[in-house]
Amino acid sequence: MRKRRGTKIPRGAIVLLLSAIYAVNYIDRQILAIVLEHIKHEFGVSDTLLGLLVGPAFALFYATLGMPIALAADRMSRSRIIAASLACFSVMTLACGLAARFWQLVVSRMLTGVGEAGTGPASQSIVSDLYPPAERATAQAIYATGVNVGLMIAFFAGGWIADNYGWRAAFIAAGVPGLVLTLLAVVILRDPPRAVAAPTGAEARLGFLWRQRSYRYIVLGTAMSAFSGYGITAFVPAFLIRSHGMGSTEVGLIFALIVGLGGGLGTYATGRIADLAARRGGIQRNLLVPAVAAIIATPFWVPFFLSGKVAVAIAAAVIPVSLSASFIGPCIATIQTITPPAMRARAAAIQLFVGNLIGLGLGPLVIGVLSDLLRPLLGADSLRYAMFAGVAAAFASIPFYLIAARHVPEDLARLDA
Repeated sequence: MRKRRGTKIPRGAIVLLLSAIYAVNYIDRQILAIVLEHIKHEFGVSDTLLGLLVGPAFALFYATLGMPIALAADRMSRSRIIAASLACFSVMTLACGLAARFWQLVVSRMLTGVGEAGTGPASQSIVSDLYPPAERATAQAIYATGVNVGLMIAFFAGGWIADNYGWRAAFIAAGVPGLVLTLLAVVILRDPPRAVAAPTGAEARLGFLWRQRSYRYIVLGTAMSAFSGYGITAFVPAFLIRSHGMGSTEVGLIFALIVGLGGGLGTYATGRIADLAARRGGIQRNLLVPAVAAIIATPFWVPFFLSGKVAVAIAAAVIPVSLSASFIGPCIATIQTITPPAMRARAAAIQLFVGNLIGLGLGPLVIGVLSDLLRPLLGADSLRYAMFAGVAAAFASIPFYLIAARHVPEDLARLDA
């Protein structure tokens, strides 16, 4: 039998390539956060409009188009879908840097969301086909460190470029790496063999996912975590600039180190811990990891937002920021394990759909609206208190993860049946 082209590439190298694509995805997505104050001053828009730009303008297209693209990924070449999507959002990130009007920037962000919708579900599906359940949380966590790498580069390079060359140059610089990775993906990325053929009949009906009760609660838990992560991340640079008088370069450097080093270590470690816990007590223990991480992180947000000393605020941010993506590896691994292999991309897309509508769509928007509503009373410090909405969402994720863990064994039994 003829061997499939590309099977000689080590699976670790494929995961690293997919993680690099995820990093570029996050660079293009989060570069906006570090240049938000520059955009506000140039176009003279409110925090509500900034929240709209960061959230719904991107999230509606990103979340909605994820489903049809994931359906195609369950039936067609996942590697080609990833390469095409990567090229699309990289080009549209370049277009953001050319926007002369605020509405043009909004449209460009919408189309960036169109491209980014295609990489996540297909990548998660490929990683799950490369690794067995006992190693899956670690593999998905390594893939998910792309979030931290992307945020690190977006904060550090974006802040420095924006201060020295303008916010448009930051967008242009963010779009170029994706085009390079597109060429690399076309050359070396190939689909691994799927565990089963494309879904047909009863298995293809999404009702099966609805009957997996743990899946429902994982989706809700990750939506709350995403609300917190996206909402807070979008406005942290603006908060430090307004309330502590820091510059974009300074903010970018500090949070690049926290998000990149602390966050990368936290994301990998929680995935590894989840795998070790699952081997001892079952896959349901994966979900205890994000619950415990949220419990640990929540108290540290209080001094970060309320301290009048910048050193105290930065020190307090280390723990919660490092744990902000801790839910990704364990939750992805659990979803991919309780889902039939032929439905994995769609299961990921539904989770991303709900998570991004609630998290990315509403997180920045709600915080922006609250900031504007509180401004007459609190002035420039209104954003300081508005971001507590993100803390509340993180705390609300805890019961969803705990309830989901309780239902995993029965859902695994249904899958086996």
